[in-house]
Amino acid sequence: MPDQLRIAALLLCSVVVAVGVAVAGKFVGDGFRDGRAADRYVTVKGVSERDVVSDLAVWPVRITETGDDLGATQSRLEQDVDALVVFLVGEGLPQDSILRGRVEVQDLLAQAYRPEGIEKGRYILAQTVTVRTDNVTLVDSAASRIGELVKMGVVFAETGGPTYVFTGLNDIKPEMIAEATKEARAGAQQFADDSGSTVGAIRQANQGVFTIGAPRGWAEYNADSAIEKRVRVVSTIDFFLRD
Repeated sequence: MPDQLRIAALLLCSVVVAVGVAVAGKFVGDGFRDGRAADRYVTVKGVSERDVVSDLAVWPVRITETGDDLGATQSRLEQDVDALVVFLVGEGLPQDSILRGRVEVQDLLAQAYRPEGIEKGRYILAQTVTVRTDNVTLVDSAASRIGELVKMGVVFAETGGPTYVFTGLNDIKPEMIAEATKEARAGAQQFADDSGSTVGAIRQANQGVFTIGAPRGWAEYNADSAIEKRVRVVSTIDFFLRD
């Protein structure tokens, strides 16, 4: 009789273990499937572009004079700068948009290595006049006509011309992000349609970097001198996929 009881107990234990293993296996399987479902996503990119117009112009104009008499050279520089300011005001630019920088003086005889033939050009004086205004049209017009001062003997150093800036990026950011997200979701939807799935919520999103570059047809290195600009952002977004 005791042997029969031991056998029955062993059988009961075996049945309990088997059921436990089966139940655990079911939970593990369900968990695996749920985990796989949560891991199913697609990564897509959405692009948004806008053509904008610059609303700020910054134009540094550098004038130089040379001579062996410091006082006379400085007087000529002041006359040149005055002529430049008169020209700019005549082009319609207000006085408060014109800033005169400090006078820079270089004495060639004070250098450790003196160049030859400097008897009539010992001093090099320079001064930069900077125009800063939101009237980019006036600056563009004045920049195209500044050569008239050269006929009067005004000598300009290399300045590169005006720089045009678009400052309204924060105003258009929300709409552009929304457009990029919408385009990304459309791409995810196409992928889902091809794979027999549906698009779920956003798993992860990277807004991307906004760039302000040259308009179409312009070389990118000339972007600063273009009044019209192209704003672009590329967002990278992960969307969950569901069966």
